[in-house]
Amino acid sequence: MQKQLDERTLVNGQITAEDVERLKAMGVTHIVNNRPDDEDEGQPPSDEIEAAAEAAGLAYRHIPIARGMGPSDVEAMREAINEAEAAGGKLFAFCRSGNRSTLAWAVAKSEDGTPREELERCAESAGFSLAPVAHLIRT
Repeated sequence: MQKQLDERTLVNGQITAEDVERLKAMGVTHIVNNRPDDEDEGQPPSDEIEAAAEAAGLAYRHIPIARGMGPSDVEAMREAINEAEAAGGKLFAFCRSGNRSTLAWAVAKSEDGTPREELERCAESAGFSLAPVAHLIRT
């Protein structure tokens, strides 16, 4: 189900509240939701997954990215990544397919100096291309 970007970051498509305990068992300490609520019919609302994360003792952030990624989205993603690293756990980010989460991860990691080649290698090994955000990657 999950695709691993690096040793501390997993991405995938939509999850439900029932998936939270399984993620915790995998070492996930932080969950990032990159989907706006009501993007698709039947999609679980952010607050439902947030409640499950909190009940499991996991940090949760809702960073909805609908059309384009702004500086505040990148900064929020960067903060979530750094918090997960400081906690010694893994970050799991999701959207509809995992693509948006991968793009947000790559731009945020580039802000902290991760080389472009490494970001591209990680994304490609998980089946994603960074072409849509190549102009935003700083390294």
